[in-house]
Amino acid sequence: MIQINGTISLAPGTDDTLIDAVVAMVRASRGEDGCLDYTFARDLADPDTLVLFERWRDREALAAHGASAHMAEFQKVMAANPPVGRDLRIYETDDGQPLG
Repeated sequence: MIQINGTISLAPGTDDTLIDAVVAMVRASRGEDGCLDYTFARDLADPDTLVLFERWRDREALAAHGASAHMAEFQKVMAANPPVGRDLRIYETDDGQPLG
């Protein structure tokens, strides 16, 4: 399994069109073959920080996601609203164990 975790720091006052694009990306990505989880959230202590969590069946599914039309559209919106920073990491992992 492939897991991607990280943060994207938005410029203060980033246009709401970016958030709309994130929502569209999440909805489309969750329907992709091989997508196990796809989540963006705002950091409660810093609303200009987005937290990203993705899980994919394998690298092939992740590559197909990267080549999708909705990813291309999302990248256009990101280019018009460039983040001030990001820290994204990819991991190869197992399915994990339930906590508790």
